[in-house]
Amino acid sequence: MDARLPAHLEVAGIIRAIESQGGFASVIAKGERDAGTVLILTIYRGENAVLFERMPQLDGSRPYLAAKQQKSENPQEIFEYLEKRKQQDPDIWILEADIADRERFVASLPR
Repeated sequence: MDARLPAHLEVAGIIRAIESQGGFASVIAKGERDAGTVLILTIYRGENAVLFERMPQLDGSRPYLAAKQQKSENPQEIFEYLEKRKQQDPDIWILEADIADRERFVASLPR
């Protein structure tokens, strides 16, 4: 039995956690209410975007790991990647988060 939290509740919790740390978050793609995949696009002051996605591990945990990073030579590539992901998976949720210490924040999320 999968004890996974419904996607809409996970998203709401992540947004509240970001806001509690002085950041800002918004949903830029709303997916399937209960079982959609959640991606977190972190940007600090409009620069250096890093995309985090849950990745299943051998021990059964599902931490958020950096899946893609914005490149200075092609800053639009990460956004093109997100558009492609939305087309491939209409159930996907994408949060955009402006938060100062993204690595620490993402590491604090439940696995």
